[in-house]
Amino acid sequence: MDQANSVPLSADEQREARRLQYLSWERVAADLDHPAHLARKAELRRSCGAELAETSYIAENAAIFTESLTMGEWSWIAGHALVRGDVILGEHCSINPYACVSGKVTCGNGVRIASHASIVGFNHGFDDPDRPIHRQGVVSIGIIIGDDVWIGANCVILDGVTIGNGAVIAAGAVVTQDIPSLAIAGGVPAKVLRNRGAPARKSAVRDIEDQLARLGQKAKEQWPDILAHWKTSEGYESLEADGVRRPSIRHLCDAIEIAAGFGHPPPGLDPAQTLERLQGLQDRETGLFPEAHSRVEGRALRVDPKALYNVLSVGYALELLGSGPQQPIQAVQIDAPELEQWLSALPWSSRAWHAGSVVDTIGTAMYFNARHFGIRGPRQALFEWLSRNADSVSGLWGEPTALEGWLQPVNGFYRLTRGTYAQFGMPLPHPHAALEAVHLNYRNHNGFVGGQYNACNLLDTIHPLLLIARQTDYRRADGEAIARSLISRAPDRWRDGEGFPFADGGEPSLQGTEMWLSVVHLAADFLGLADQFAFVPKGVHRTATPGLGL
Repeated sequence: MDQANSVPLSADEQREARRLQYLSWERVAADLDHPAHLARKAELRRSCGAELAETSYIAENAAIFTESLTMGEWSWIAGHALVRGDVILGEHCSINPYACVSGKVTCGNGVRIASHASIVGFNHGFDDPDRPIHRQGVVSIGIIIGDDVWIGANCVILDGVTIGNGAVIAAGAVVTQDIPSLAIAGGVPAKVLRNRGAPARKSAVRDIEDQLARLGQKAKEQWPDILAHWKTSEGYESLEADGVRRPSIRHLCDAIEIAAGFGHPPPGLDPAQTLERLQGLQDRETGLFPEAHSRVEGRALRVDPKALYNVLSVGYALELLGSGPQQPIQAVQIDAPELEQWLSALPWSSRAWHAGSVVDTIGTAMYFNARHFGIRGPRQALFEWLSRNADSVSGLWGEPTALEGWLQPVNGFYRLTRGTYAQFGMPLPHPHAALEAVHLNYRNHNGFVGGQYNACNLLDTIHPLLLIARQTDYRRADGEAIARSLISRAPDRWRDGEGFPFADGGEPSLQGTEMWLSVVHLAADFLGLADQFAFVPKGVHRTATPGLGL
């Protein structure tokens, strides 16, 4: 079996050596313990620190050039396979002859990789046309393959892809996007053709419908008591970010939105008095809506986060009460150069979420000016600036940060597009690229866990998915998997008589309740099941449909 062995092999031994190159699954204990095989494994342990289970097997002519290699029990690599980079194989995995596994690749248990498959966990840079591609470096996001996955012959799987447990990739497929669990995918590019165990999928759909109906019924029955819990003689209070219960205009608006989502006003609300109170917040000079106790005035309000957000919160609450702002929002009635100066000065590189929230306010102010006062304003200049400054590679505005990765730009993408492209019915400039970025952010944060599993992060995922789906069906199966996950987890997070906490581990609040009810509705809408859920957001977090066209 070993070319270094000076003793000529007999005819039977030669046949055995050839057999193990191509049929490595037929190995026996004697093959595992053969001196030549043990020497190969020892050399890999020495050269790259390989972690190789005792029952793992590497055929003689396998080409192994790894920086790191891990192989679980009863996994094998056949002869003439090429394995290089940083590769992890769980238990009972196999790489057949002439397959190529390169870069950063992690396989679960029971993964079968057929002959001539190419799994490429890296990518060459090529965005700069003025530099040769071979000088633009290599980027590796990595490929993750779950348990019990069969990858057919001649498949190509590209960097950044995750393949879910139990999936089957048809022969010749080119996989450029995530494949959900139990999916059978094929084609170029690969798409989900059907799911393994179709009856089980139908049952899963019924389960989602039942969960939506039960949660919706609970919320429909309990929302008046939840609002009563937070009602005071002055209006409404709720938990702030520091866990302290305080009154706020936003809490009043949240109460109005929760009630409106079920088709009612808040119990005991005096509409005329509430309209007077909300309209009275509007600053005479700018038209923005500072808090009643705010000491910020004039143009300085353009950097007051609450005054900016209240354009949305108060503005939509006024509409739900059958009215609107008393006067135009003059802060956005500026010429194109001044608007572009405002937009360009926002902190896109460090705080893309905040920058996107300001654009949301600008777009929403233009919406109110147009709808209630017939003023069109510099909307064309706004969309022209956004079009010029959208990144064609990520589809987003702003840059990732070292600490949070793509979280800021993706969350900022939601706020920016909510108040502009969604609100005015405009198509996104780079929908496919933006979709990839949203999925990458979701995956990089493991679908969000603990305190990160909060209303903002999940709203800022599902709303963009729904908005982009209005333009393309690309990666729809992946979006559906996220939507189903959101809905399936929601009933366990609801607290009877209290509503939803904003984040896992927190206490229920009006903000958390309104936002999570909206998230569940948006997820149901993505799945075509919105009519199965009793709550319909009609304010800030309403479905991505235009309120006013251009």
